[in-house]
Amino acid sequence: MSQPQNHKATAPCPLRGALAFGHSDTGPVRQHNEDHFLLDGQLELLAVADGMGGHEAGAQASAMALQALRDGLAGQMPHIEHASNDPDATCQAPSMQALGVLHDTLEAVNAHLYTHNSARRMSEGSGMGTTLTGIWRPHADGPLLAFHVGDSRLYRYRNGALEQLSHDQTWYQQALDAGHFDRLPARNVLLQAIGPSPRVEPEIRVQPVRAQDVLMLCSDGIHGCVPHHEIARLLQGVCRHNLEATSQQLIQLAADYGGRDNATVVLVQYD
Repeated sequence: MSQPQNHKATAPCPLRGALAFGHSDTGPVRQHNEDHFLLDGQLELLAVADGMGGHEAGAQASAMALQALRDGLAGQMPHIEHASNDPDATCQAPSMQALGVLHDTLEAVNAHLYTHNSARRMSEGSGMGTTLTGIWRPHADGPLLAFHVGDSRLYRYRNGALEQLSHDQTWYQQALDAGHFDRLPARNVLLQAIGPSPRVEPEIRVQPVRAQDVLMLCSDGIHGCVPHHEIARLLQGVCRHNLEATSQQLIQLAADYGGRDNATVVLVQYD
């Protein structure tokens, strides 16, 4: 049974037709790591969470969110498998039923952290919280489901091109989307996070995957420092045998470019 991790690295995690590796680093400045990542080969679930609220609260928030996510989806898997084999089921597309399960689980994860904040008498919008970005493959022959709250990111490297698949939920990105390019807000001010508010609206999408695709999940300690072209250069050479080395290079590049935050990356290479 996989548990959330925020140490240097973990062992490679076999998936159906893929291999994943996770690496998290405190960084050159901070004394505590508020990031966690999760690799669960049984559930085909990978996620990154970047906590906030002070080092103890932030680390607790990211760990709690990933654990609640894993437990919630594990509890729903028997129902998903039963529904996919039921010819009389109302919803014939298994991925659509899994989308609903994922959405409900993410809402439950948010409620879990919000209840914890409320018990500590934290007002709405305050207390501990975390980003939460990941991928889940509920069916062996089905697509991935990508989910996202906050500003951790999901990227895909395919056929020589790097594409950002998630959309930052920040005031900065909202201003850019609205066409405002002057007096922009700080990049790290979140529109949404898991925990501080009673409701959350996660971004969830069906994400097809092809052979030779490389997916990368990362906290802003990576994407906020390492230029797009540098990420693309490293992912160009990813294979099963160098996932660990590539993740270490990404962590090092974040420091080389002046990164001061915790840095976390999860890499997945598909056969």
